[in-house]
Amino acid sequence: QVQVVESGGGLVQAGGSLRLSCTTSRLTFRDYAMGWFRQAPGGEREAVSCISWGSGGAVYADFVKGRFTISRDNAKKELYLQMRDLQPEDTATYYCAADQNTYRGPTPFCQDLANKYWGQGTQVTVSA
Repeated sequence: QVQVVESGGGLVQAGGSLRLSCTTSRLTFRDYAMGWFRQAPGGEREAVSCISWGSGGAVYADFVKGRFTISRDNAKKELYLQMRDLQPEDTATYYCAADQNTYRGPTPFCQDLANKYWGQGTQVTVSA
């Protein structure tokens, strides 16, 4: 079982920024796609952004394009989500996910919730 741990959530005013971080216990971190998902109260978990294994490309949900940036540091085995211009509708629990399969691109990884190791989530609250 791979452990996934998020950090960096909090309360911020609309227009503000936050940076989420995620680390895993996986030894071969670089061989796996990673991603961020979120779930608002009463809503379903949805993909925010995913990044390919290695130093590959990333994909973003339309509602965060131009505001959020995903990145990874394979040497540190860490994943990041830089969030700018946050809005109240971004309020949600944000989950880091690690792929259970190797060498996948970001698009297939973001397409569903299956075959992933999940963190416990970190709360992001944006006030108006």
